[in-house]
Amino acid sequence: MNIRVSAKAIIIQDDKLLAIQKQDPAGDYYILPGGGQNPGETLHQALQRECLEEASVAVAPGELRFVREYIGQHHEFSAWDSDLHLLELMFTCQMLAGANPRQGSLPDEDQTGVAWLPLERLDEFRLYPLTLIPRLVRPGEEKPIYLGDVN
Repeated sequence: MNIRVSAKAIIIQDDKLLAIQKQDPAGDYYILPGGGQNPGETLHQALQRECLEEASVAVAPGELRFVREYIGQHHEFSAWDSDLHLLELMFTCQMLAGANPRQGSLPDEDQTGVAWLPLERLDEFRLYPLTLIPRLVRPGEEKPIYLGDVN
């Protein structure tokens, strides 16, 4: 099992979170924009590339907010994620002027769109990792940075 390193963007504007909308047999779910780092690419470069590919958004990466591990065999999706070990680094990002989020030219598998999720209603959405929801709704309570092996 290889460990995959991923950079994710936390983009909040007008009290809404930008998210990638995906679908599985249970319905719609959401993840942060971003994805896997390529060899020779910095985390910020990976983040900028992935945001363009998935959401047609140019971003300026900011500070590291959260680190999450996801070891698939430990979670409810182990039937198809048992070989997945993911290390996600989540950065606060700002969209560059003129950005118009929409499905990008290289969307994720199962991606159906891009959505703005109201912060005060995040608990109404399947936003992964679920542990992010209270940390984004109540930003003063966002510690620790390392979230652990969570889904």
